[in-house]
Amino acid sequence: MAVTLTAAALTVVGSLPAAAQEDGRASVAGRDRLAARGTVVASSSPALPQIAAASWLVADLDTGQVLAAKDAHGQYAPASTLKALTAVTLIPELPAGRVVRASFDDVNVEGSRVGVVENVDYSVGELFAALLMVSGNDAANVLASTAGGQERTAELMNAKAAALGARDTHAVNPHGLDAPGQVSSAYDLALIARAGLDDPDFSRYVSTVSSSVNAPGGARIEIRNKNKLLGRYPGALGVKNGFTTAARASFIGAAERNGRRLVVTMMRADPRVFDEAVELLDWGFAAPSAAPVGRLVRPSREAAATAASEQLGAAPSGGGRGTSVGQRTGGATSSEASAGVTAQEATGLPVTLAGLGLAAAALMVVRVRPAAAAGRASGRRPGRAAGSAGLSPRSGSARSGGSRSDSPRSDSPRSDSPRSDSPRSDSPRSDSARTSSPRPSSGRGPADRPPVPRRPVERHRAPRHDHPR
Repeated sequence: MAVTLTAAALTVVGSLPAAAQEDGRASVAGRDRLAARGTVVASSSPALPQIAAASWLVADLDTGQVLAAKDAHGQYAPASTLKALTAVTLIPELPAGRVVRASFDDVNVEGSRVGVVENVDYSVGELFAALLMVSGNDAANVLASTAGGQERTAELMNAKAAALGARDTHAVNPHGLDAPGQVSSAYDLALIARAGLDDPDFSRYVSTVSSSVNAPGGARIEIRNKNKLLGRYPGALGVKNGFTTAARASFIGAAERNGRRLVVTMMRADPRVFDEAVELLDWGFAAPSAAPVGRLVRPSREAAATAASEQLGAAPSGGGRGTSVGQRTGGATSSEASAGVTAQEATGLPVTLAGLGLAAAALMVVRVRPAAAAGRASGRRPGRAAGSAGLSPRSGSARSGGSRSDSPRSDSPRSDSPRSDSPRSDSPRSDSARTSSPRPSSGRGPADRPPVPRRPVERHRAPRHDHPR
C-alpha cells in the first residue's frame, strides 16, 4: 500500500504545470520531499550504497530530475566547491584573453595556491584554469580584484546564486575559505554545476587534466587537475573538490554514459569522498528508470539576465587591486596600465602638490592677519606682528614651516597672542620689553625723563633661533 501511495504521489508531481515545477520553493518537485533531513529515494530504485557524507544528492543534468538525496537543502560550509560559483559568475564578465597583473594582497592568502607571483602578468584564462583545476586561492583573488574586489565579487556571486535558484547559498569570499555566514547545500551545488557545464569555457576548464600558468622570467608552472574522477572514471566531466578543517571534504562530480549525464554533490564528507562519489554515480547510471524524488529548478534566462544586469550596473570597470595590462583601464593607456599606473594615478601627484600649496598659503594668511591685528591693538608696529608670524621683516618671506614644526623652539604658538613673546623676555636682545610707551621711573632719575628712543629694528636682524634662551 505504501508503495502504491508513493508512486501515485510521484505521478501527481510529474503532472504539475511547468511553472510550478520551476519554482524551487513552491513546487513539490523542487522542495517538499527534498526538505527532509534523512535519505530520500524512490522505493522502486536499487539499494543505495552506504554514504558517510552528511549531505549529498544525485541528479540528471539534462532533465533536472533528482534521483536520490540526503539533507539536500542542509546548509554547510562549501570549502573550495564555492569556486564553481566564482567561475560561473565571472567567466561571462572577464574575457579569457585579458591580461592582468597580480598584487601583493592577491597572492598573500592562505590555503591552496597555484603560485601566482606579485607584479607578474597572467591571462584571465589561465587564472580560471588554476582556479578550477588546482583550487588556487591566489588565482581566485586576482580574478576577484579584476572584477572589482572581493566584496563586489561576493555580491555578484550571491546575485548569480539567486538567479539560479540556489537559495541556500551565501558567498562571503571568492575562494571558499571558511568565513562566518558562508554556506551552500548539496542541492545548490548541483544547480551551480549544471549552470557551469552549460558553459563551454567552464566545461573545458574543469575537464582539463593538465595545463600551465605563467611564472617569472618567462617560465611556466605545470598544473594538474585535482579532481580524481578525471582519468579514473569512464566519461568523467570533472567539476570541483574542496576541503577545509571546519567544512571537511566537499565534492562536485559529473560524468556521462550512453548519452546520459549525472551530477553528484556531497558536503561534510569523509576524505574518501572520491570513492563515495564513484559509488553514487554507478548507482545512478544503474537506475535509469528510477522515479525522481525532486527536481533541479532552472529559472528562466530572462530572470537570470535581469538579476545579473541589475547587479552589474554599478560595478566598477577594471576596479580592484588587480591591474589590467594591454588595454585601457579607467582611462589609462596600455603603456600606463602595463606599468601599473592608471590615468588617475598619473595625475594625482601634481594635483595633490597644488592642493597642499594652496592650503599652506591660506594658512600663512590666516596666521599673519590675526597677528597683525594683535600687534596694532597692543601698540606694536605691523612689522613686529609679521615677525611674530614667522615672516622676515626685511624680505617678508616665510620661514620654513616644515623644518620648524618639529623643533622645540618653534614660534608657531606665539603667532596669535599679544603676549606671544613673553617666554623670550629674559633674552638680552628680546624686543618684548621695548615698546614705544614711556617707561616708569626706577627711582634712579627724574620720573618725567623722556623715554629712550627705540633703536631701528633694522639693527636687530640676527635670526631669532640664535638668541640665547
